[in-house]
Amino acid sequence: MKKVILGLTALCLMAMTSCKDNAAAKIDETNVTAAAERDANASDFPVLEFDKTEHDFGEVIAKTPVETVFKYKNTGNAPLVITDIKSSCGCTVPQDWSREPLAPGESGEFTVKFNGSGANKVSKSITVTANTEKGTEVVKISAFVKADPTKS
Repeated sequence: MKKVILGLTALCLMAMTSCKDNAAAKIDETNVTAAAERDANASDFPVLEFDKTEHDFGEVIAKTPVETVFKYKNTGNAPLVITDIKSSCGCTVPQDWSREPLAPGESGEFTVKFNGSGANKVSKSITVTANTEKGTEVVKISAFVKADPTKS
């Protein structure tokens, strides 16, 4: 039994050391250059910078629609692609953003509509999914929703 284990160990060692000689010869310099360039570009991300990250509507009457515009700019070194914008509830609707890539230095915007749901102080978050380093960015809206005085 010891001879079989010793023989298998010797065979494995020979197989592993014989591969080392051929591995260096198989490296293609053009592949190394392409990989280095790809890795250098992989660290370039777009940066999504907003003109404001929070908007307060102040006092609104219940069920009264209000809206605001969030403006943003790509301050990074790669094209920015926004794939989705979602709110934390159905009473807040983000819309009108570009699905096209935004080059570095260019600006864009999206609208957020809020229908005045809830009561008292209300806060909602809007999550922007993009190809930034973090992958998501968050902006917020808030309002103080008052009851409609004509409906008692």
